[in-house]
This record gives sequence, structure tokens and C-alpha cells, in this order.
Amino acid sequence: MPIEVIDEWRLSAADDGAIADLLARCFDTDFGGRSFFIQHHHLRLVLREEGQIVGHIAMVLRAVQLGDSLVTIAGLAEVATDPDHRGKGIAADLLQAAIVEARSSPAEFLLLFGQAKLYAAAGFRRVGNRMAQIITTGSRAGRVIRGDNDHLMILPLGDRPWPDAALLDLRGPVF
Repeated sequence: MPIEVIDEWRLSAADDGAIADLLARCFDTDFGGRSFFIQHHHLRLVLREEGQIVGHIAMVLRAVQLGDSLVTIAGLAEVATDPDHRGKGIAADLLQAAIVEARSSPAEFLLLFGQAKLYAAAGFRRVGNRMAQIITTGSRAGRVIRGDNDHLMILPLGDRPWPDAALLDLRGPVF
């Protein structure tokens, strides 16, 4: 099963709907019938079985403030495997494809918010940087908050070390 990389602006209405349905089956969070939580992404990685999307990862490219530096990062969002297809390595395969995509981008780090063991197995490590982000209610922007995080994981994509003590300002909502 080959993994497809789809630019967001080339996502067909049928695939958009199929991804929205997949996310509704995989998450308790209400996506409002959308194929994304807060904002559109840049890329979608999908895996199909018999024409149906059974796995998905969204990717973003974004500038964030990391301490005193403006840093380009790639972010992963909406990692989902159809409940009827779990245990086949779909998420792990999609994650490896996402890492390849990120390494070909201008990003210095790949970030995600999660806890699954497959992330650590792929080389991500948990970091405890304080963060600033815009809180959203539904899809409406709210206030900026600063605080601790307990789900941020990073994967360096080059030689630059991650500054564990630096404030990470997402300059927007989480992805």
C-alpha cells in the first residue's frame, strides 16, 4: 500500500470528506465535520486500502519563536488509523513517511503533541519547554496563554540541538 502525499490545496472534496469521517471515528474531539481541527494543513499523508483511506497524518510548516530565535519547524497533527485497521503498522509507516517529508523541507525540527510509544520508537523525545500559544474555542481564536506542556515531542532534523530551557512560542494555536 503506497503512501500518498497530497498538497492541501489539491485535496479533493471526496478525500476531504473521507479524512473528516476517519477523524470522527478516531478521536473524541469534535472536528466540526472538518478534516482538520483548527486550521488547514500544508500536506496530508494518506494510506488507502481497497480505495478507502485507512490512515492519515497532517503536516504543517511553521515559523515559531524558540527562545531568542525564529525557527522553522514541521508539525504533525491528526495522526489517525481506522479502528478496523489498527495493528497493521499503518501509523508507523505514515510516521516514517512524514519524517522523510520533513527532512526534505526547510524545517529544523519535527514537532508533535502526543504520547504514543510509536513516536519515541521513531526517535522523538519528550521535552518540557514552557510554551506560549493561542487558545481556541472551536475555530475561534482566544487569548494567548503561557505555561507548561506535557505532550510536546521533538525530532531534530539537522545538527542544531533543541534548547530544552527556551520558551517555545507557537505564534498561533497548536497544530
